[in-house]
Amino acid sequence: MRLLKVATCNLNNWAMDFDCNLKNIKESIGRAKEAGAVIRLGPELEITGYGCEDHFLELDTVTHAWECLKDLLLGDWTDGILCSFGMPVIKGSERYNCQVLCLNRKIIMIRPKLWLANDGNYRELRWFTAWKQKDQLEDFQLPNEISVALKQKSVPFGYGFIQFLDTAVAAEICEELFTPIPPHADLALNGVEVFMNASGSHHQLRKLDYRIRAFISATHSRGGVYMYSNHQGCDGGRLYFDGCSCVVVNGDMIAQGSQFSLKDVEVVVAQVDLDAVAGFRGSISSFQEQASCKTKISSVAVPYNLCQPFNLKMSLSSPLKINYHSPEEEIAFGPGCWLWDYLRRSGASGFLLPLSGGADSSSVAAIVGCMCQLVVKEISNGDEQVKADAIRIGHYANGEFPTDSREFAKRIFYTVFMGSENSSQETRMLAKKLADEIGSWHLDVSIDTVVSAFLSLFQTLTGKRPCYKVDGGSNVENLGLQNIQARIRMVLAFMLASLLPWVHNKPGFYLVLGSSNVDEGLRGYLTKYDCSSADINPIGSISKQDLRTFLRWAATHLGYSSLAEIEAAPPTAELEPIRSNYSQLDEVDMGMTYEELSVYGRLRKVFHCGPVTMFKNLCYRWGARLTPSEVAEKVKQFFKYYSINRHKMTVLTPSYHAESYSPDDNRFDLRQFLYNARWPYQFRKIDELVKELDGEKVPFSESGDHEKMGTTLDGGGGMGVIAAGNCSRF
Repeated sequence: MRLLKVATCNLNNWAMDFDCNLKNIKESIGRAKEAGAVIRLGPELEITGYGCEDHFLELDTVTHAWECLKDLLLGDWTDGILCSFGMPVIKGSERYNCQVLCLNRKIIMIRPKLWLANDGNYRELRWFTAWKQKDQLEDFQLPNEISVALKQKSVPFGYGFIQFLDTAVAAEICEELFTPIPPHADLALNGVEVFMNASGSHHQLRKLDYRIRAFISATHSRGGVYMYSNHQGCDGGRLYFDGCSCVVVNGDMIAQGSQFSLKDVEVVVAQVDLDAVAGFRGSISSFQEQASCKTKISSVAVPYNLCQPFNLKMSLSSPLKINYHSPEEEIAFGPGCWLWDYLRRSGASGFLLPLSGGADSSSVAAIVGCMCQLVVKEISNGDEQVKADAIRIGHYANGEFPTDSREFAKRIFYTVFMGSENSSQETRMLAKKLADEIGSWHLDVSIDTVVSAFLSLFQTLTGKRPCYKVDGGSNVENLGLQNIQARIRMVLAFMLASLLPWVHNKPGFYLVLGSSNVDEGLRGYLTKYDCSSADINPIGSISKQDLRTFLRWAATHLGYSSLAEIEAAPPTAELEPIRSNYSQLDEVDMGMTYEELSVYGRLRKVFHCGPVTMFKNLCYRWGARLTPSEVAEKVKQFFKYYSINRHKMTVLTPSYHAESYSPDDNRFDLRQFLYNARWPYQFRKIDELVKELDGEKVPFSESGDHEKMGTTLDGGGGMGVIAAGNCSRF
């Protein structure tokens, strides 16, 4: 037997905070060595943090990374353990995203990334160059200061692997795993038994299974030990890196870390028998045949043994059941952990949320409540870092610390019901009930006097006073009156967030939380600079359908029973007067359902459909219920309002990224914001197709799932591009 103990980790590093990152790296190495591991793998670009973005263009960033690496190598951190560190490296005039493999205070090899992530949320080609010379390793001259300190002038640089006396080890960096011909395929044929994947992979709802299936597939048909390390937490932007570091052997998961956690460092250890890899490969005839005529890959010989012989004191890791969270749990824990990282790193003393008693703001309140529960739980589990952060943020003294989530929420969470004459008593009471269940410091204020002051000023200036539509006013008047209320709430929220801590003799400020969902952003069903304008928004990339499911789950699992009542109520903005024969409803205002918006959003973003292609696909999907003419009207209406309101995305509050069809203009969905909203050419083509079809319906049976308006498109099914499945980057 060749027994090998390996360690991979989740690290909550912070972009450009080299002290924080170096501390976490050292702690992970210390834990790995304490467990007896001889290989330690860290996340992609762990020394700098993955989210440095244009800071990667600064020479200082690269210089500081080398300084941190020197610190690691001058100490005893790499003694007796192979460590893979992620950092940027400049070779000649090119900048590369690299894994630096070190052992016994020496750099063994530098492995640059071959294929860069450059879609969705990723822009690696903006900062790095892909390594293209795969036929041989090159000699890399170390920076002079590093060379002198390590007494090492140069190291092998490029695509290759490390050949030890008893096994072969290679790096595969994040995106490379998901390419059509991943490096591990040829590396396995060259005898590599241990693959180390350093990653920077973000959370997205229902995405983890895709990622894990890739690890399993990498070794299921060719054998091997596949190690995966990831960041975990908010490292300074919209993304939450969702950990789940793991070890897979011959297609079986044998060790798995957490997906969501408040911990800064989590080390996952596994013990494997490499003879099991050799035996597995030896039993596959096709593997043997392909290995006999393989393309030779360069290697670095290291006269060192990593493995130990048979020893009953060393137990082997066994296959385990893979742990997946439900989407409802993902919505609770992902944004909850993201909010905690943002709060503790921003210098703020808490959050302030305009709580309307509706589904969206109540979802945000529940997520903050979940965050408070997680903090108290981690403190009870002995996490000293979480405890120290909570004491600082909550302003505890005399040795006190949070032991109850409601008491902690009272210290760090304000909720404000900003009612008007258009608000119902039901939403007012539900907001108060939910605030009591969570424990927030709740305020109930009326904005009517402020609205009246604005209207009086307008009347003084113009001689006219606008009226609501139900009172005989025009659409322009009706919209203007709604927008006044919405924008007053935004101004009041920021004023309260900055001054309430002062009122209560607390230092610092509060972060204002937004609560618009992804479907409202896509449709533009929000007022520019209203309560959708905030500091951050934990649900801005989550669909209404998922939020309603989350509310039902949270009512039971988080203990906030009022959420069940809130979810059951029809969504309403409560910006127009309530009459016996009229009550404002979101879906009526929008002219489309939230379920339809999810379908439009996925077709537009995930499947890259323009108006004509969307019409064709929806004719198949909805053809048993709607005529082509009716489908055409729905598609035209969506693109009309999407394009009219696209400008609102340019000022959208930074939101937690969770959905594949997010319309976030800043990073994820790069499109113009000035459109010809008539779409004359595209709509004319749709009209021509409708005329050709002449009212035909697609011959589907009534029971088919494809007929359901709200059926999501992520799982395939249907026709054309709909069958392609969710192709967003993982």
